[in-house]
Amino acid sequence: MEIILANPRGFCAGVERAIAIVERAIEKFGAPIYVRHEVVHNKFVCDNLREKGAIFVDDLADVPQGSTVIFSAHGVPKSVREEAEQRGLRVFDATCPLVTKVHNQVARMRKEGREIIMIGHKGHPEVEGTMGQSAGGMYLVETVEDAQHLEIGEDKSLAYVTQTTLSVDDAAQVVSALKQRFPNIVGPKSDDICYATQNRQDAVKALTHRTDVIFVVGSRSSSNSNRLREVAELRGAKAYLVDEAEQIDPDWLNNAERIGITAGASAPEILVQRVIDRLAGNRPDLVTQLNGVEENVTFALPKELNENPAG
Repeated sequence: MEIILANPRGFCAGVERAIAIVERAIEKFGAPIYVRHEVVHNKFVCDNLREKGAIFVDDLADVPQGSTVIFSAHGVPKSVREEAEQRGLRVFDATCPLVTKVHNQVARMRKEGREIIMIGHKGHPEVEGTMGQSAGGMYLVETVEDAQHLEIGEDKSLAYVTQTTLSVDDAAQVVSALKQRFPNIVGPKSDDICYATQNRQDAVKALTHRTDVIFVVGSRSSSNSNRLREVAELRGAKAYLVDEAEQIDPDWLNNAERIGITAGASAPEILVQRVIDRLAGNRPDLVTQLNGVEENVTFALPKELNENPAG
């Protein structure tokens, strides 16, 4: 048996920043710290933060007056920011800067008088946050078929943005369908799909050429983790999404001589290592890592949280 690791995999800069914001807030202000929505989509990470004193809520009404609240990495609608301000809550924003970039694009495009088509998954908090940047003039499409049947006037001045964690290939097909139907539609100056999503999808594509089965470490609620599994399957690989090593079914390993492992951008490396340990035991010689893009992106924490904790 040979185990081949995708590179890069696991945490991205936006996830690292979001987790650090919650941890620093707990250190500085003490527990509990409230977080609107799961700060990142990973069960292990969120359970760990709960143990430290984080309380995850879906509604700001569940946050007591005078408390500290953190917005998740996925971003929030404007209405949520306004509600937090009205209630006088202390707010720290863990929205990924690459999601904030999309929010700024929406604001600029709406100011130009354009209506905006967002490509994304209905119900995902990032989509809800981005759609909530404008009181109107926004439409959501998920598929090529949605784009082809979208009910919108042909004379509208249109633009599009995308969810940052989509499949690169799927998003490109929807963009193509939009451009075919609306030849004058404009897009962002640069691709909205984040560097980490792109890099991890490229890395899993490389795995499909070398392995018999691929394990994607990540939670089912994680969009980018699900996309990694889909990307592998679309290239003919057997691929499974697992939150932890114990979920691996031995039958999945039948006749598998080369096993690939990757991880979504919200999955910590400790979970990858547990999968390796389950498969390879104490045989590190069975494990190799592919060459890949080196990621050196970092995002700054809010200034107030960079200061030393009290005491």
